[in-house]
Amino acid sequence: MSVPQIIALCVTEIIGDFGYKWFAEKGGIIPFAIGTVGYIGVVTMLIVALQGSTILMVNGAWDGISGLLESTAAFVFLGERFHHPLQYLGLLMIAAGLYFLKIPLNKKHEFVMPTLFHSLLK
Repeated sequence: MSVPQIIALCVTEIIGDFGYKWFAEKGGIIPFAIGTVGYIGVVTMLIVALQGSTILMVNGAWDGISGLLESTAAFVFLGERFHHPLQYLGLLMIAAGLYFLKIPLNKKHEFVMPTLFHSLLK
């Protein structure tokens, strides 16, 4: 797992979330398709991030970076705002938590596509 992989995971999650939010409010096949493709991307990126890392690290990094990126996107693109100023402090604390996780900037080994039927091939 690396910072770029987690950011890619979060961006695909944002695409899925925004597509499904659009679908939930207005309906339509296009928003549903955008949400679905976004979440197919989430599954793919999660598999890539988990290879050679731990669920503990990937989940912490994903939750934190996703919270910051999706909150920023909702603030900028959807015009959403918090109701209390201390909620913004909460986002700053998430950023501090990410710093303390010491997420690697580069992945130590290349991704190797796992076989789907590994147990059948032995």
